[in-house]
Amino acid sequence: MCDIPILYSFRRCPYAMRARMALLVSGTAYAHREVLLRDKPAAMLAASPKGTVPVLVRTDGTVIDESIDIMRWALAQHDPEDWLSRADAALVAKFDGAFKHHLDRYKYAGRYDAEPSRHRAEGLVLLAELDERLAGHDYLGGTTRGFSDIAIFPFVRQFAGVEAAWFAAHAPRRVREWLAMLMASELFGQAMVRLARWTEEQG
Repeated sequence: MCDIPILYSFRRCPYAMRARMALLVSGTAYAHREVLLRDKPAAMLAASPKGTVPVLVRTDGTVIDESIDIMRWALAQHDPEDWLSRADAALVAKFDGAFKHHLDRYKYAGRYDAEPSRHRAEGLVLLAELDERLAGHDYLGGTTRGFSDIAIFPFVRQFAGVEAAWFAAHAPRRVREWLAMLMASELFGQAMVRLARWTEEQG
């Protein structure tokens, strides 16, 4: 048994991004195992047969394989920025559900046999809701970043990256500024450090 938790992660996955950011801000020590999703290690599949990242294996062997649950677990250990007090479960669920649905069909239209412009427009409607929530302050929960910001922004980042010029011209101003601040943060930079792929031989 490892003496610190093990995190199976993939750098570009938005679910893994938010889990890593919560672990980092909480100061939780963990062993990072960077994987390739097209070649998933047996140890990860043994821990979580569903085969998605992130997967956190705690020191007692128990497994957390939902990113929101990893965030909550990490912050329950230590929450120095008081993120949990600014967790809007309904808003996060809307972006994990409806927004992610439209994002996938916008970004991967061929895979879903979808009309990307329609899903881009639906995503923009949800971004307008975020823009309203950002009126008068920099973050969704007030003047400092919180749980909802970190849970949602990796998906908005992905949406923005599909057609960067379009996003810059059409996305709501406050959303663009909010996204830029979070992406420029030291915490996000730490979460996005490139690490070598982990292999079973490393033990």
